[in-house]
Amino acid sequence: MWQRKCNRFFFYIQLNIIILILIFVHAYFARSAAVSIFQEKSGLVSRYELTDLCLFTDARYTRHPVMADLNTPFQDYPMSFEHFPSGSLMTPPLHLKSHANH
Repeated sequence: MWQRKCNRFFFYIQLNIIILILIFVHAYFARSAAVSIFQEKSGLVSRYELTDLCLFTDARYTRHPVMADLNTPFQDYPMSFEHFPSGSLMTPPLHLKSHANH
């Protein structure tokens, strides 16, 4: 049965298709279980009146970009490199982009 390489390849493809189907089945059942957790967290946010989502955990100016100081990324010195990985994933706020064009 395993003499030909194409048989191994077809077995490999079938195995991957089965795993993919199982991933989607798991996601379907996990979604129904997560709805109650989401509703609980939504109630917690509305009860404590939380405002912003914490996007990253490393630097204070990436945790809450709305409430960040303008000079916080350059707190060591003005020409310092970004030393937090999340700083390279975030784009500058829109109000800073609009001032740069003038």
